[in-house]
Amino acid sequence: MNLRRDVFQAIADPTRRAILLLVASQAMTAGAIAANFDTARPTVSKHLQILTECELLQQQQNGREIYYHLNALKMKEVDDFIEPFRQMWDDRFNKLEAIMKNYKTEK
Repeated sequence: MNLRRDVFQAIADPTRRAILLLVASQAMTAGAIAANFDTARPTVSKHLQILTECELLQQQQNGREIYYHLNALKMKEVDDFIEPFRQMWDDRFNKLEAIMKNYKTEK
């Protein structure tokens, strides 16, 4: 059975989120990524496969090495989903701040 994964399934795993943070600043090989984890390399390879399938990571071959790059455009899909929630919480905190300021001036 071939499951179709999406970015939200990919970022649900803490190891995959850590991998995304690692490659956000620079491209890395699978070996360099795996060196940051206390798990078997095949486990890290599986995480890389999932992140690549979801297009959160892109591969670039340089000689014999494959480098993994963050696909920032695909990460925008996550940001677009989160934005309404961010706005909602900003509005709520602003209302709370106004209530607290009003409470202080009444005392």
